[in-house]
Order: sequence, then C-alpha cells, then structure tokens
Amino acid sequence: MVVALGVAAYRVMKWAEAPVVSDQDHPPSKVVTIPDRSTFFQVATLLEQEGLIKSRSAFVLLGRSQSADRRIRAGEYELNAAMAPAEILAKLLSGQVVLHPITIPEGLTMVQIAALLEQHEVAERADFLGLARDGSFIASLGLKVDSLEGYLYPDTYKFPKGIRTKDIVATMVEHFRQAYRPELKARADDMKMTQHEVVTLASVIEKETGADAERAEISAVFHNRLRKRIPLQSDPTVIYGLTGFDGNIRKKDLSSPSPYNTYRVVGLPPGPIASPGLRAIEAALYPSNSRALYFVSRNDGTHQFSSTLSEHNQAVERYQKRPFRRGALPRT
Repeated sequence: MVVALGVAAYRVMKWAEAPVVSDQDHPPSKVVTIPDRSTFFQVATLLEQEGLIKSRSAFVLLGRSQSADRRIRAGEYELNAAMAPAEILAKLLSGQVVLHPITIPEGLTMVQIAALLEQHEVAERADFLGLARDGSFIASLGLKVDSLEGYLYPDTYKFPKGIRTKDIVATMVEHFRQAYRPELKARADDMKMTQHEVVTLASVIEKETGADAERAEISAVFHNRLRKRIPLQSDPTVIYGLTGFDGNIRKKDLSSPSPYNTYRVVGLPPGPIASPGLRAIEAALYPSNSRALYFVSRNDGTHQFSSTLSEHNQAVERYQKRPFRRGALPRT
C-alpha cells in the first residue's frame, strides 16, 4: 500500500512538473504581470489561472526547494504553456522581464523626451523633468550643470515596465558618458572647450541641420563667428528661449531679452538647447576648414554657405522667394 501511494505521488509530481502542452503545439506566448510584493503562492495561483502550470501546489513545492519566496522580481514576463515549471521558475528568479524598446531621436529637448517616455508609459513626465532639474541628483551623476538638457543621450533603449524614473535618467546620462569618449574629451581640451561648451554647440548644430554631410560646415560657420565675436544668429536658440512658440519666428522674437537669443548675445547660449547625437558632437569638435560665415536654407533640407554678406544676400534672394506668413521671417 505504501509503495502504491509512493508510486502515485511520484506520477503526480512528474505530471505537475511537465509543461501544460507539448512544444510541438507551438502555444502562443503571453505576457504575465507579476505585481509588486506578491507572495510566491500568489504568483503560483496567477500562473495556474493563466494556464501556464498544471498545479500551483506543485509549483509552490518547487519554489520552496529553491527558497524562491520573495525572490521573484515584479514586472512583465513573456511565458508560454510549453515551458516546464522549472523553466518558468528560473525565468522568474533571474528577473528576465519584458523590455520595451524606446527610441529617443536626436534633437529632442528634455521636455519632449519626458513627453515621449510618458507616452510609452515608462515614466511620468513631471517626475522625469523634476529629476532632470534636481541639482542634488544631477551632482550624483557626476555633472556640474543646472539641468540635464543636452545630456540625455539620444539612443534606442530597452526599459521594463515599472522601472524607476531615476534609473531611466541615469541610464541616459551614462550613454552620453560612453559616447563622449576619451579622444573627444582630448580634442575638446586641445580646442580649449569645456564639455558643456561642446554639448551646447553640438545641440545647436543638431537643430540647424539633419544632413550629415554639412554638419562640419555648419560647425565651421559657428566657430568662425565665435572667433570673430560675431553673434551666432541661430534661430533654434531663439526658439528655445521663447514660450508658446507657434512655428513662426517673428521680428519681435529676434529682439527678445532671452539669454538664448543669439541675435543679441555674442557667444554660445548658456547651455544646450536639445540632446545632440554623436555626429553633431563630433562636428562641434571637428569643423571643416571652411571660411563661411553665413548659411541659408535651400528649402530641401540643405543649406547654401557664404563667406561674405553680399554672397549671403544673393543666396537669400535666390532661395527665400517663397510666401511667408505675415510678420514671419525666412530662415537664415
């Protein structure tokens, strides 16, 4: 009798340890969310309800054999019914949560980045911006800046749901740190530029053009103007300093007292106006040998460069003969 009971118990355990269905059935995967602070019994109950294990009691015993209680990380897990309970448990214990890819394009401001992260439901906009402006938190990341504008590196990230906002911000700053490699820092030192100046100039270059081939030329124009103490006259910096910008720069905007108004202020703006990518950072440090001081949009995504004001005026006449809204100015 005892032997029969032992055999029966053994068969039950073997049944419970087997997958719900065969791998040959190709069951679809499903994403199961383990709530924060769940007990192991609650996790087992959820898995049984989702049809991923045959017996929660057997799964609890399996978990006890590995001291699994309270060791499972909350989050989303991609599982399927062809996985053996031991395989499911291993995945839960290792914290192999679902990662959601989020691409942060070059040239976004931190306000736009915050909105994008909120749209993907991985961070609250207000929390993100609060950290990006928190002096103590910024200092803990090893930066001596007023805000993280420009230092939230544009890249494709993979974040799990429920990740702490501070971890998102720290990850983005770390990606910037990795991109700003030692040879770029050495080049900046040779040019007598601080990291903040490099990032600031790179952000302006990033906003001025999306054409890789002319980034170094745009950079040369700004370096030439900085050297000659000529205002940069960059529309994107003016726009950054405006509130309620409606898509059109007007003459009155060029007279605004903002420190970002590079039509009035000589030199770089006080800080970055967006997050520059690596190509813009490299352009800021490696300008072309051009002597150009001006550029104007050709209205096709590229620019016409000029070394003299008379050449520039001719280019404006040629490329800016299109109707503009009343009071609006053409891009120069």
